[in-house]
Amino acid sequence: MKKRSPVIEDRIKKAKKLQEMGVKLYPAGFRPNTCISRLRERYDDMDAEALEKEEKTHSIAGRIMAIRNFGKASFINIKDGTGKIQAYIKKDKLGTEKFEIFRLMDIGDFIGIKGPLFRTRTGELTIMAEDIVLLCKSLRPLPEKWHGLTDVEARYRQRYLDLIVNDPVKEVFVLRSKIIHFIRQFFVKKGFLEVETPMMQPIPGGATARPFKTYHNALGMELYLRIAPELYLKRLVVGGMEKVFEINRNFRNEGVSTQHNPEFTMLEFYMAYATYKTLMELTEELFAKLLNNISGKTVLEYQGNRIDFTPPWKRISLFNALKDIGGIDEEVLKNEALAKDLAEKRGINILARDTHGKILTKIFDHLVQPHLVNPTFIMEYPIDVSPLSRRNDENPELTDRFELFIGGMEVANGFTELNDPVDQRKRFEMQVALREAGDEEAQFMDEDFITALEYGLPPTAGEGIGIDRLVMLLTDSPSIRDVILFPHMRSRQ
Repeated sequence: MKKRSPVIEDRIKKAKKLQEMGVKLYPAGFRPNTCISRLRERYDDMDAEALEKEEKTHSIAGRIMAIRNFGKASFINIKDGTGKIQAYIKKDKLGTEKFEIFRLMDIGDFIGIKGPLFRTRTGELTIMAEDIVLLCKSLRPLPEKWHGLTDVEARYRQRYLDLIVNDPVKEVFVLRSKIIHFIRQFFVKKGFLEVETPMMQPIPGGATARPFKTYHNALGMELYLRIAPELYLKRLVVGGMEKVFEINRNFRNEGVSTQHNPEFTMLEFYMAYATYKTLMELTEELFAKLLNNISGKTVLEYQGNRIDFTPPWKRISLFNALKDIGGIDEEVLKNEALAKDLAEKRGINILARDTHGKILTKIFDHLVQPHLVNPTFIMEYPIDVSPLSRRNDENPELTDRFELFIGGMEVANGFTELNDPVDQRKRFEMQVALREAGDEEAQFMDEDFITALEYGLPPTAGEGIGIDRLVMLLTDSPSIRDVILFPHMRSRQ
């Protein structure tokens, strides 16, 4: 058995002493009649004389965050889910027995406290304790300092401690909730129907990614955690649900980085009788209204860069971006051998099975993407890296597709959907060939989806927006782990 620290041993002794005094360590039933934020809203501007005339008893509950002892009196700081306030614990006011019980309480304990408000000599709003109740005994001390790489790891592994001691962390997740709520209301007001599609799928589809695999004992079959809801959402459009959206989790068996977590949240939406150009305009509207709702402006700072979200945003084709921003010669865009040679000279990892389009997108990731700070739509991706996108009418080797980049990150991917079942089968066959060549991220053949297309998918456009990366941008967070409550971490073993 692991030896306990002296601090924990001391707390355990205090807990036993409290029990000997007849105090329950983990009681239930205490009901506060207000919260700290309400007290502050009502009384922060009230002076000492007015507070004294108030003669009202308040009941709050929260965690002790600091204790300052002065013999027969103490000041404590209490924190609940809405804020912090000071309390004054005086032996003469509380009584000898309850004061002795208080003396056995520690920072981190949850308490209930009752009494009127007053102002100290320094003018601080304070609750005078007329009664105090232990609600939960904390057996471990709260951390005092959180800095350095080791502590950053601990923050992610023990998010509950991070939330207790770092108020800005909680603010990020409160804002994340507001962002998702706003997005949901935005699409509902636009006439979209929110739906849910399977998390476990017999065939993972809708994206180019390596899936997680599991096994269902009762059905006797392999299943995959979904990498995207796309193919199911498009089935719904086939069925007559012309405007649908889903905000939910995707799972991709990929590396962990500042921009990647194996489990992440996506918004995906599909609308019939629209094109990828419609979606670009809708995305601009969504982001502009979201920023105005959150901050009242469409300009923000992200990691030292000023980003202007004011529509319209820059639109540029992939090939033009490679030329104009990446400085790539046009011959490289036309010649696979030249593209591969350039990539290898730049230290970009190229595989033997990589197609010309794949090589160009890898070059783009290294030479262009980091420079896309302000919102930029990169359009017209090659067909070999866009297996679900409609062919461009003017150049059938390209697709009606865009990716949105902000702050050097890909934030969204959208396109006019491929609704030709014959072409879709050929694209799937190309993906199957890539899988057979060793590409574990290539897509599967999905016969049922092709069958659905054969019944008829109206002209449709769809888009996916990464919620985690969006929250990163709006909270100036450098890592995706800062905006996911419980990010995946490498085992300590």
